[in-house]
Amino acid sequence: MTEAQAIAILCAMLGGEAERRVDYTIHAVATHVRVDCLTETHAIEIGLDHTRSSYDSLHQATFNAMQTDRAPMVILIDTDNYESQYEYQIETVARAHGVDYAVWDEHYLIRWQMTAPFRAYLEQHR
Repeated sequence: MTEAQAIAILCAMLGGEAERRVDYTIHAVATHVRVDCLTETHAIEIGLDHTRSSYDSLHQATFNAMQTDRAPMVILIDTDNYESQYEYQIETVARAHGVDYAVWDEHYLIRWQMTAPFRAYLEQHR
């Protein structure tokens, strides 16, 4: 599973908007960020558990939350059932600074996506 796939699946599950562009201006220069998942309450950054680039999730979640007036949240996707040094450090710092943190299992997300048509069918026939 790629990070982009995880973002699409998880954001749909959470009822948010995936890859939401948020514009801002600094020193008269217009620029923007992309929030992985924006819900009514959270600016969520999603990362894979075994990548050093997941460290950026804390920074992005915090900055994006400030830009959107939401709470920051970091979600890591567990791909190997093993807590790496990256996961441990991200969770430790997130909790120390009041950033919501969660881990979701990659296989759960795949199963949820695979069964979405069945849930939709049941919902239509209730």
